[in-house]
Formats: sequence, structure tokens, C-alpha cells
Amino acid sequence: MSFYAYKDIIEAGDLVLAFISRGATKPITVTPGEVLNTRYGQFEHDLMIGMKYGSQMAGKKGYGFIHLLHPTPELWTLSLPHRTQIVYTPDSSYIVQRLGVGPGSRIIEAGTGSASFTHSFARSVGDKGKVFTYEFHEVRYNEAKRELEEHGLMKNTVITHRNVCDDGFEIDNHKVDGDVVFLDLPSPWTAIPHLNKVIAEDRQVGICCFSPCIEQVEKTVKALEDDGWTSIEMVEVAGKRWEARKDMVKHVDDVVKRLKDIQDRKSQGIEKLRNVNSTAPSEVSSTESTPEPPSKKQKRDRGFNPFGKGTRIKEGDDQYEWRDVTKVESEIKSHTSYLTFAYKNPNRKV
Repeated sequence: MSFYAYKDIIEAGDLVLAFISRGATKPITVTPGEVLNTRYGQFEHDLMIGMKYGSQMAGKKGYGFIHLLHPTPELWTLSLPHRTQIVYTPDSSYIVQRLGVGPGSRIIEAGTGSASFTHSFARSVGDKGKVFTYEFHEVRYNEAKRELEEHGLMKNTVITHRNVCDDGFEIDNHKVDGDVVFLDLPSPWTAIPHLNKVIAEDRQVGICCFSPCIEQVEKTVKALEDDGWTSIEMVEVAGKRWEARKDMVKHVDDVVKRLKDIQDRKSQGIEKLRNVNSTAPSEVSSTESTPEPPSKKQKRDRGFNPFGKGTRIKEGDDQYEWRDVTKVESEIKSHTSYLTFAYKNPNRKV
């Protein structure tokens, strides 16, 4: 399975991202005989084989459905097993654009973590580029390496188990010659002095340090200045999600009609209560049985209520008038870290 190119038909052994709901996308490897169990039903892997990517698949018992999506770095970010805090698309897309990452770029990344950004880098640099990624935690290193191999990304990616803050970035049998650096480390200022041995000297080099605390940013900026980096700038990417939906148009006539209906029912209820109270107990036959409460079918259909209660109307129902509206999240949820950018020019003297 490859993240580099798109294919149409699902085959056994392929990675499929099962879109279950807006908040749930599950990565699965299509395996004959296996079944994906969800709250919406059961989905047999055997039936996925031969289907087109992007297809809607019905559940085993005829109800519920999922969508079978082709893997991309963006979708993988939403579905991957988290081993660390990851870089989400609002940050990663800005970093790629800001540092000019493209086909042929040579990336130095530390640390690998859950390998979310590694997937994006590998796809962006293409066959002519190279990604050198470093992870000091052995368990995370092994998991990331396994996923990169399974996803077919090792042809332009080299993953190394190392603490770059102490041991630097040099790799035997590999000339790193990086022109883009991304540091997602607790103390990037300790790794910055090691970069001079592995970054390119014949072209501009850009760096981004990903730090959640402003105290880390302060130390990083000082280390960059001391090491000859220029054009230092810190950026925070803050995004909001917008929801598009339909809102029912409620006319004044509907409100007035509803108010009159409420008033009529209130007055009818009072009159009935008065009639019951005016009837003497002795006038009520002892043989009369207590009337049964009306069934749901006998109850009066109150219809549409412009105040929001009553009959539930499906959004977009042709019997009613609708308008398209948008709604924004009340809180910004995308902040994960501060982004500190800097550059080194060719033929520099440190």
C-alpha cells in the first residue's frame, strides 16, 4: 500500500481508512475472513475486496454503513494510533508552505513520535527527496519504523533510533545535506548546535521548532541567534471549525397561529375542569368505568411548533422553507504548540 499514488480498487492486504463518523476514522488492513465491528454494524473484509476506494459499504445485516477511504497523510493524522502528541494539519500544512517543502527537499526531523508529520514529509518530497527522521524512544521508534515500512514510505525515508540532543544528526553511509529542519523536542536548543554538520551549505536552510511552552521558545530563540540563524519569528496557528447546516425559516404568521392554538387549548382545559367540578359526586354512576387515557393515535396532532417543540422536522424537508447558515465553534481547539521559524543563508560563516 502506498501513500505516494492513488489506486482505484481495494485488494487484500491494502490499508483502508474506514470512515465511521465525523469523529471516528479507523485504519484497517484488509484481511480475508476478518470482520470490522462498529456501533453501526458488522462489515466483512471479504466484501471490501474488489470495491472501489470511496465506496459506501452497507452493514452485514442491511443497516448502517461506512465509507472506505484511500489513505492520505491528512486522513492518517486523524486515524493513527497516538504514541505522542501529534502535529495536526493546520500546523503541518503551514510549516510545509512556510519552509518551501516540495519535490527534492531533504528533511531533517526530530523526533518522529507517532510519525504523523513524517508521512506528510515523505509524500511532499517525492522520489527525488529524502526524509531523515530521528526518535530517541525505542518503543516509539520500532512502532514508527514498522508503520513506515507497511505504508511503503521507506524508499525515501531513513529512520534512526538516537537522542540527537546528545549524539547529533550524522548517519553512517548517508550524506544528510538537509535544507529543511523540523524539531519537535522538549529541548530543541540543545540540538541546534549539532545541525551545522548535516545541513546544506550551498542553499538556504529553513528550520521550524515546535514547542508547547513560551519558556521553550525563549531558550530556542537564544540558541538560534547564538548559532547564526536569522529572520527568527514565532507563529501560533489558531483555527476554528465551521459547520454548514440548514435553518428553518419561521414566519410571524406561524408564531401567531401557534399562540392562538395554545390559548385555545388552555381555555378548553379550564372549561372542562369547571364542568367536572360542577358535577355532584352522587350524579356519577357507580357502574361507570373510569375512562381509559387516549392512545397515541387518539391524541391531537399538534403539528409544527415554531418555538422548537412538538413534531420533529427532518432538516431540509421539502414541505418547509429553509436557508443555508454556518455555525462556528465557540472555542479554538487547534493550538498544540508555538512555531519558531529561522533561516541560514548559503556561504555562511558560523
